[in-house]
Amino acid sequence: MKVAAFYRFLDLEHPQAFRDALEAQCREAGLLGTVLVAHEGFNGTLAGEEAQIQSVFSWIEMHLDLDSPLEPRWTDAEEAPFQRMRVKVKKEIVTLGRPDLRPHERTGTYVPPAEWNALIERPDVVLIDTRNHYEVEVGTFPNAIDPRTDSFREFEAFANELASADKAKPLAMFCTGGIRCEKATALMLELGFDEVYHLQGGILEYLRQVPPSENRWDGECFVFDKRVAVDRDLSEGGYVQCHACRRPLSAADLASPHYREGVSCPNCINELESERVERLEERRKQVALARERGEQHIHRDD
Repeated sequence: MKVAAFYRFLDLEHPQAFRDALEAQCREAGLLGTVLVAHEGFNGTLAGEEAQIQSVFSWIEMHLDLDSPLEPRWTDAEEAPFQRMRVKVKKEIVTLGRPDLRPHERTGTYVPPAEWNALIERPDVVLIDTRNHYEVEVGTFPNAIDPRTDSFREFEAFANELASADKAKPLAMFCTGGIRCEKATALMLELGFDEVYHLQGGILEYLRQVPPSENRWDGECFVFDKRVAVDRDLSEGGYVQCHACRRPLSAADLASPHYREGVSCPNCINELESERVERLEERRKQVALARERGEQHIHRDD
């Protein structure tokens, strides 16, 4: 099936009403995924038949009278990467802790994937990966700065520190699908940086457009669904995800004595409370029993 990641920053006057109508459209189209809606716009990923996803995008464009079509990042999945369809109202569609920022009014300069290599090869440009540290570990562009954040909410502290050191150098920023780096560039402009760029369409669009001989990406790209990561061909990668801490796990992590399927991994073995370990262990047993019966174990989100 097709998987489409999309977003749009705009002024959305009635988020709840839009949420209700959008969820009805997605369910009617038989789609799975997650969409976040807020006063600052919407952000989500949908999975299903391409024609049905396109029908929902056409409805959004017409319902909100958008001035330009949505530009989703398309990938493929052998099976559904989501278990259900959820549309939620949030304070922000990407949580920086700054709902007052308006990227659709003032943001950095978009750089198409075809022009990205030339920009990041400039010696004066500071290249910044705006994603979380566990995502950076899976893959990134060479020489990119890792802000070492565990959530995007922590990015503002990194930005303030960078601004206090040097505002003169040009910044080139990127993320998975473009939304985090777009909001990050709005923050950087507010902090006084003059020359701020961001990768249009994010890593996913770069991997789709740039041929292998010119591709500068190193590793895989973390995605927030059951695939965990995609490779340079946008096929499902070689990582699995820890059920406890949600971090991506490599082959070396899986071989660690601290890895217990469905319970813990080397990253969180010392962080889990005993009660949660017991719950996860019980869930692991139920999943194993369901597999033996040839059933799919349905569980609530932990």
